[in-house]
Amino acid sequence: MIKKFNDNTPQIANTAFISKAAYIVGEVKIGEYSSVWPGAVIRADFASIEIGNNTQIEDNCILHTGEHQVIGNNVHIGHGAVIHCAKIGNNVLIGNNATILDGAQIGCFCVVGANALVAEKMIVPDYSFVVGIPAKIKGRVSNKLIERIEFGVKEYVKMSQEYKKNDL
Repeated sequence: MIKKFNDNTPQIANTAFISKAAYIVGEVKIGEYSSVWPGAVIRADFASIEIGNNTQIEDNCILHTGEHQVIGNNVHIGHGAVIHCAKIGNNVLIGNNATILDGAQIGCFCVVGANALVAEKMIVPDYSFVVGIPAKIKGRVSNKLIERIEFGVKEYVKMSQEYKKNDL
C-alpha cells in the first residue's frame, strides 16, 4: 500500500519492486531496481526517507525517522530490522532483526550483524564489522564478505524483477 501523507506522495522508480503487502507513506523516495518486501513499513511522516538504487528492504522491516534519512545504493536490510538512523552508506549489509537508533550513521562497505543494537548517534566508519548489544566494532569487513554482499544484492535485484514481472 502506497499512501500520500499531507502533501507528500512517495516517489518510486518504475523499476523498483514494491510488495502489495508493504506499507509506504509520506515523503519517501525509492531508487531504481530497489525492492520492498511483504510486511515492510516505510513511514516518512516526521521526516523524509531516501532509498538508493539496488537496495532491498526485506520482510517486516520498519524504516522511520525524526530527521532526513538516507539509505545508499546496494544496501541489503535483513528481515525484521528496525531502521531509525540518519544514514546508511553504500554496499552495506544490515543483519536480520538489527536495530539502528536515531542519529546513527553507518559508513560504506559495512556489516551490521543480526540482532545488533546500534546506539543513538553512533558513527560507524567505512568497512566496519559491527555486532552485539550494544553494538561494537569488532573488525574490518573482508574482501570476501564484500563479494558475498555484492552477489546477494545482484541476486535480489534479479529475483525482485521476477516478482515484479509476475505481479506478486
